Amino acid sequence: MELHELKPTEGARKTRMRVGRGLGCGKGKTSGRGMKGQKSRSGGGVRTGFEGGQMPLYRRLPKRGFKNVWAKTYAEVNVETLNRFDDGATVDPVELIDKGILKNVHDGIRILGGGELSKKLTVRANFFTKSAKEKIEAAGGKIEEIGAYGKAEVI
Repeated sequence: MELHELKPTEGARKTRMRVGRGLGCGKGKTSGRGMKGQKSRSGGGVRTGFEGGQMPLYRRLPKRGFKNVWAKTYAEVNVETLNRFDDGATVDPVELIDKGILKNVHDGIRILGGGELSKKLTVRANFFTKSAKEKIEAAGGKIEEIGAYGKAEVI
């Protein structure tokens, strides 16, 4: 069997009903919308959540919590994950994405102190926990905090 010979199973694909094409087609004249009313008109119908004028559910329920629109989210990486890099490598946001450790940098990268580090690495990130700093330096590595606009401030 070749790619050009592939066909869907019999009955799997159904041709769509073309409405408003005369009385003989079974969906002519009113096109299955009935005679009169809001839903029969073009552009008619009610919005999502409309309950006929009754106070809708989303307004009857009490509001809960607070969503800070200015909150920053940071991509978090444990120290143990950095063992995937070669000894003496420089770890930065681009490298983390290339290795598949992160999908998105969000508002910055935070290195956490989970696990043990066995390689000497130069790690560039926005934030480090105290334990992460200790573990990287204990392994013989260096820390570079990336400030605003990606400028490195060596510690």
